[in-house]
Amino acid sequence: MGKPRIRPIALGLIKHQGHIFVSKGYDPVKDQGFYRFLGGGIDFGETSLDALQREFREEIQAELTNIRYLGCLENIFTCRGKPGHELIQLFQCDFVDSKFHNLEKIYPLVEGKNVHDAMWISIDQVQAGNLNLVPESCYRYLYD
Repeated sequence: MGKPRIRPIALGLIKHQGHIFVSKGYDPVKDQGFYRFLGGGIDFGETSLDALQREFREEIQAELTNIRYLGCLENIFTCRGKPGHELIQLFQCDFVDSKFHNLEKIYPLVEGKNVHDAMWISIDQVQAGNLNLVPESCYRYLYD
């Protein structure tokens, strides 16, 4: 195993009719589900904006518009029993294609060989503590 490192990532916060667009994850060690904004790693020489757009294209074949930078968040966590440390470049954005606005649909999200679920979840349900959005530092951006 290599030396632990800080991972730079770009994530997109997309809101629509009181909902946010997220991917669903599960930590078998904690036996706990969680939700997270879509996005991913920033490659060397790539801007965080370019990484955000590339990740949405790769994962759900979506183009973004109205992109604006919200800030940088630090996330130190444990997932699947392993420590993690991320610097998150967080952007608010919208989908170009309204086909992604179906609040009831589950969208296939492809990450390499793995397929996960992407979906809309209620902001009120997140704020009420019924849905586990990670990292918690994202909560302050849920309401305009």
